[in-house]
Amino acid sequence: MLPSETDLQLLFAELNNFYFNGDVPVCRIRYNGRFSNSAGRITYSEKPLLIELSPKHFQKHPEALRETLLHEMIHAWLFDLNGDTGHGPAFRAKMKECGMTSIYHDLGNVTPYNESIKRYILRCEKCTLELLRKRLPAAAMSCGRCSKRGYDPRFPLTVFEVLETREIGTTAGKAAFRGR
Repeated sequence: MLPSETDLQLLFAELNNFYFNGDVPVCRIRYNGRFSNSAGRITYSEKPLLIELSPKHFQKHPEALRETLLHEMIHAWLFDLNGDTGHGPAFRAKMKECGMTSIYHDLGNVTPYNESIKRYILRCEKCTLELLRKRLPAAAMSCGRCSKRGYDPRFPLTVFEVLETREIGTTAGKAAFRGR
């Protein structure tokens, strides 16, 4: 069983004191069930900084959670120290100081917990341009092909919700699709 987000904050405080003398800025830590190919990430634009971890990766590899959190904490520490966000020499030096040997650990890809099954098609009735979107548009949109300068109510996009997806084969057998 994975630690709660409260327990993650306690682990953060423990690691912060042990490896950074408490110098990592305050970070919110939460799980993000949509992650499929990343075990963790930090978002610098959030205040306080946000560290997100993949619950699905850590259910398969619970031993990697501590090191992944520590990895993201190094990013937070360097960002606070000098605005550095990469995996450069300062990152590698701190990583070695923390006893880590690799920037990455291969935890594989997983299917996200909350993968959206809703998909939307936005279609211009004038030129028949179609755009696939995961989310409904937040505001009225017009066709970018028909209206070159921002929103134009003369070229609205019609929204269609895709209600069902059905596998019909792979692209390896694409000749089979020609008769459809």
